Amino acid sequence: MTTQQEPVLTIGEIVTATGGQLVQGQSDRICRGISTDTRTLSPGNLFIALVGDRFDGHAFVPTAVTKGVTGIIFEEGRKVGVQPEAHSVAIIAVKDTVRALGDIAHVWRMRFTIPVIAVTGSSGKTTTKEMTASILSLTKTVVKNRGNFNNLIGLPLTLLQINASHDAAVVELGTNLPGEIARLTDIAKPVIGVITNVGPAHLEGLKNLDGVREEKADLFRTMTAEGIAVINSDDEAVVRAAHQWKGKTITFGLTHGSSVGATSIKIRGEKGITFTLSIGRRKRELTMAVLGEHNIYNALAAAACSHACGIDYDDICRGLTAFRQVSGRMELFRLWKGAFLIDDTYNANPSSVKEALKTLRDLAGRKGSTLIFGDMLELGDRAEEIHEDIGMAIADTGVGRLILRGQFSRAVAAGAQKKGLSGDRIFFLDDSGDIADFIVKSLRDGEWILIKGSRGMHMEVITGAILRLCGENMPSREVMQ
Repeated sequence: MTTQQEPVLTIGEIVTATGGQLVQGQSDRICRGISTDTRTLSPGNLFIALVGDRFDGHAFVPTAVTKGVTGIIFEEGRKVGVQPEAHSVAIIAVKDTVRALGDIAHVWRMRFTIPVIAVTGSSGKTTTKEMTASILSLTKTVVKNRGNFNNLIGLPLTLLQINASHDAAVVELGTNLPGEIARLTDIAKPVIGVITNVGPAHLEGLKNLDGVREEKADLFRTMTAEGIAVINSDDEAVVRAAHQWKGKTITFGLTHGSSVGATSIKIRGEKGITFTLSIGRRKRELTMAVLGEHNIYNALAAAACSHACGIDYDDICRGLTAFRQVSGRMELFRLWKGAFLIDDTYNANPSSVKEALKTLRDLAGRKGSTLIFGDMLELGDRAEEIHEDIGMAIADTGVGRLILRGQFSRAVAAGAQKKGLSGDRIFFLDDSGDIADFIVKSLRDGEWILIKGSRGMHMEVITGAILRLCGENMPSREVMQ
């Protein structure tokens, strides 16, 4: 990815920011834009040779030179393949190119006084980020992460897009290893930070729920003391994490006494949800085109962040009402026979699965329901145990049929059967086409179908296959009116 002509930095400024060594070139040369991908590189860019598990940017340094870069950052000890004729290209050696990218992004971000809002949590962070951006965009020009650009590469690339036209930035912070939230917070220096919730996610790297809480709490530990912490009053782990914060706070939740709250909640089926939003003494009934009570928490988090940013109550209400669900997150489609499909395939962890199951139960009622479920990934040594627990939750929420795929499908089935789901209602189908054919042949009038699984399971392929065979091509933004 490249930021094209932003930012504008001298080679000397880049060396200072990264603590690198200028191997060749002049420190007064100007780089216009940062690139980590030679496919989208522009002349005059600085090219950073990132190294990952499946790629090594150093192999593309010669290509970057031929495309007219001003400078190159490479890792000490690696070959860069720069020919003698490229003597005009500035070359900077650093210990870690990913860290260097973050260091440059931090320096660039600190040139702007705009508020940066950081969102993290075990689930709901992307939706909360998008809701917050929906509100702020009514009155401000906003920078936000694209897609899953929430890690040590994606966040810096997002911050490097900031320019003089922007009034605010809303960024999502993701993690799967200890220390990443602290580093991301250090890079972004947010003035407003929110932890949506704490649940069993990324246990492969974070080990247990305490590890998740401590990792998320690093947002509050690392934020500037002049900032505002937005706290989920209904999540005990978040409240515990907030004990380490000594600055200003705004709370949200369904608990009485929260700064931002919701009452009179009504689930309106495919039409969305209605609730009364309260901020201080102001109250108003809103209807949002989203599925599931858990999205009320996302809306409250977004409202609280926007309120902390000084956004007027009326604009907060307008922004939430205008919000439309992000693709792959509780996105609703109509099928033949008056049936509905909920595409929640973007990702999955135990907390988000249980919330999706509650939503399916509430929407389906007596009309019948089918769950198409794939493995939850990055759960470490407890993966089988957790999948069995999810199987029990599936049975408890009254799913009519269960279609399973993945390594832990037998554990899910065992849990479901322990809680009384009959074996003849459980099906093991790995092929996306076979699953789609099964749905088409057995689709029942008015039933609700939920597709859920971790991103690595590619469950969205099943969504596409079903929609091609029996969909009415009507996503949630058209259904929910």
